[in-house]
Amino acid sequence: MKETIVNAAKRKERRKYDAEFKQQLLNLIANGQSVGEVSQTFGVGENLLHRWRRQGKATAKTCPVYSPELEELKAKLKQVEMERDILKKALSIFSRQT
Repeated sequence: MKETIVNAAKRKERRKYDAEFKQQLLNLIANGQSVGEVSQTFGVGENLLHRWRRQGKATAKTCPVYSPELEELKAKLKQVEMERDILKKALSIFSRQT
């Protein structure tokens, strides 16, 4: 009895999916395809797709998405805020002298 359980566990190997593949499937679902269609087309279980979607929503709330464009925009924002602060200080200095 114990041997059959061990043999069954050895035979059933989990498939691993990379993050890019998961994201592509979730994008298909977000663009209007049903979960069932995507599941049948790519051979991934519907429950697994639902789980990935839930996990994606949870991580999106807690972890911001990293991209080079986002980092570039953050740096530009910091620069613009610094320039704004300098102009505010200069305005207050010049307005006191009058």
